[in-house]
Amino acid sequence: MKKMPYILLMLLLISCGNPTGQRYAWPLGTSSPDNTITQLYAEKFAEEVARLSDGIMKIQVYPNSVVGGDRELLESCKDGDIPFVVQNTAPQVPFMQDIAVFDLPVLFDSIEEVRQAVDNPAFLHRISEVYQHGGYELLGFADQGFRVMTTNKRVQSLSDFKGQKIRTMENPYHLAFWKVMGASPTPMTFSEVYIGLQQGTIDAQENPYEVIVSNKLYEQQRYVVETNHLPHLISLIVSEKFMSRLSGEQQLIIRQAAQIAKEYARKQSDERIASRIETIEANGTEIIRLDEKTMTGMRQLSHPLVDRIRGMVDKTLANDYLKNSGKAVYK
Repeated sequence: MKKMPYILLMLLLISCGNPTGQRYAWPLGTSSPDNTITQLYAEKFAEEVARLSDGIMKIQVYPNSVVGGDRELLESCKDGDIPFVVQNTAPQVPFMQDIAVFDLPVLFDSIEEVRQAVDNPAFLHRISEVYQHGGYELLGFADQGFRVMTTNKRVQSLSDFKGQKIRTMENPYHLAFWKVMGASPTPMTFSEVYIGLQQGTIDAQENPYEVIVSNKLYEQQRYVVETNHLPHLISLIVSEKFMSRLSGEQQLIIRQAAQIAKEYARKQSDERIASRIETIEANGTEIIRLDEKTMTGMRQLSHPLVDRIRGMVDKTLANDYLKNSGKAVYK
């Protein structure tokens, strides 16, 4: 686990060990920069917890992996050392196999469809059980819209993906998706992506608009291609061990605050995507929106991967998620 300064570590341990009469704010960790939807989601949650509890319950947000990267945050949260975590779902797959349901590619036409799918009571109940078995309580999903591709090669048809060296996260299903597209996916530490694009080590990368702009990746790319291959979901989770030590009233406040923060983060995401697109276009980078023929071809190429993921995750969970997609090719 990433080492923390001794004083900070002691504050975390003291605050987590005294949930009903704390002297210090409970920590919430993220690995994202502070100017992101992830941060806004986390801060709004902390703000609402304080408001609903009349200032008695306090949460301190630590962005930028200050208290650990994605893996360390999950481990610390499960142990109850860092009660709250806000993060993308992709790093959670090694810890909870069924989270791979969110790696089913090219499934939705709009982010509204995605939100309907994850908010569907049947699906939400089952995915909450997955988190519970992992040692967490799921408090909700916000998002940063879809993940899209940036590249220096114009992409308008399936053949245009061929051979492109694209950086992905270290997620086997993300790698597999780009392979079936004909690209050459390359896992790379995110801190190296800008330089990799600048020096030509990689040709392309994929991320939501929020990340593309906050890290100025568009400066090194001629095109943003709206592949919309995966939704970039952001989960808010709390340690089940920590939650069980709270009173019923405190638990209710946390769940109410999470609901308010989720809706706020989604609204902010929608507004910020539009402004992010303006920033990118002002730089001279072109936005390419793929036609339906190309999108259908991507779905067809992805069918074996869809079958593979469906074979790895709970069947009922996958069906509850898929029935909201409207894509008959996946049913």
